[in-house]
Amino acid sequence: MKTSKVDEDLTYKNIMKMFRETRKDFKESQRRSKETDKQIKETDKQIKETDKQIKETDKMVKETSRQMKETDKKINKLEGFFSSQWGKFIESLVEGDLVKLLNNRNININFTSTSNKLLFQGKEYEFDILAVNADEIVVVEVKTNLKVEDIRWFLDKLTLFRTVFKKYETYQVYGAVAYLKATEAADKFAYRNGLFVIKATGNSAIINNDKEFVPRKF
Repeated sequence: MKTSKVDEDLTYKNIMKMFRETRKDFKESQRRSKETDKQIKETDKQIKETDKQIKETDKMVKETSRQMKETDKKINKLEGFFSSQWGKFIESLVEGDLVKLLNNRNININFTSTSNKLLFQGKEYEFDILAVNADEIVVVEVKTNLKVEDIRWFLDKLTLFRTVFKKYETYQVYGAVAYLKATEAADKFAYRNGLFVIKATGNSAIINNDKEFVPRKF
């Protein structure tokens, strides 16, 4: 079957039209591809910038944390210093009145000593004040701020006193806590556990136990 000239022209025109449309689509695809590639590169750039900012922020956080730790160390050091100085002051204050206070409780003291340290079985033990006569000894723990946990710890330490200080193993041992401030009703807790309760007041010290109080023997 023969094709006419008209049919051939139509076929040619259709092919050229399809070619042009295909070419147009291809160019559009290329444009979109370039745009997508540009967006990918921009996103990658933003990701790298964000990663850089995260690393910088992490570095700043670590530096701030380091500075805070340094500040905490300095604060703790200062607190420890002031606590130690207050402790020494209270210790001196209490020791000055201790003989009179205990004598009034029928424990006639001959001498006192402070900062009594001894190494026993590889562990150092320290008792702030010892008030001694011929056969009795009062062991005093001094605290700026007296808490219940301090008393529990001191009671445990008292049970070992004669074992640690062999020269006093035949003595009758009593316990006392001296303080500037008591929290958690620690002074009452000390009283209930048979300890003398000594409070530093102004330039002197007083025993808060009533006259009916009977000290615990350790």
